[in-house]
Amino acid sequence: MVAIRALLFDLDGTLADTDPLHFEAFVAALEPHGIAIDHQFFKTAISGRSNEAICRDLFPNASSAEHDRFADDKEAAFRRASGGLTAIDGLHALLERARGLGARIGLVTNAPAANVRHVLDLLKLTGVFDPLVLGEELPRSKPDPLPYQTALAALGMQPGEALVFEDSLPGVQAAKAAGILTVGLTTTLSADALRQAGADATVADFLDPILPLLLTRGADALTLR
Repeated sequence: MVAIRALLFDLDGTLADTDPLHFEAFVAALEPHGIAIDHQFFKTAISGRSNEAICRDLFPNASSAEHDRFADDKEAAFRRASGGLTAIDGLHALLERARGLGARIGLVTNAPAANVRHVLDLLKLTGVFDPLVLGEELPRSKPDPLPYQTALAALGMQPGEALVFEDSLPGVQAAKAAGILTVGLTTTLSADALRQAGADATVADFLDPILPLLLTRGADALTLR
């Protein structure tokens, strides 16, 4: 049995259910461009991906400067609409339990830095996460494993010593490609979709009774599910 020494969290859809707000912001931002999206497109082609990758697919003939302007406007709209965000049930209690066990707590996200600061402030989590790895600051973002590999390197830990919480296909794929035990939150996708992407377990929130067992027993806890 390998003890879990670090918890690594995604931001959007994992710390808080932000995807409905992101969906509405994308719908409004894309309307002037004559592009309509539905929830299924959002789940499979937008959720969890970097703005760079999203804009490259949506606007293949636009310049990088135009991509940046679109993304900046869309993210500003998200921040204006997100004042009422609350943490996923059980998050703060799980963080306290992990700290009590001596585990490190990190954040690994494709979200832009301004959103990260904004959401952490709203959830009263500023200063909680170390390391804080932003995909936009790396050569490759999720679904590439580099962001999670970067977090492990910063912690000086092996993949088997960490536990990841993710909600999107790119996030789960990145964590599993890095060799890390991964829990999928069903805030946006179904449990089946997350498991097909590679999630080792799925939960609706951080109150699930499997989580304390995962903290103390690691992957061995999955045999008790």
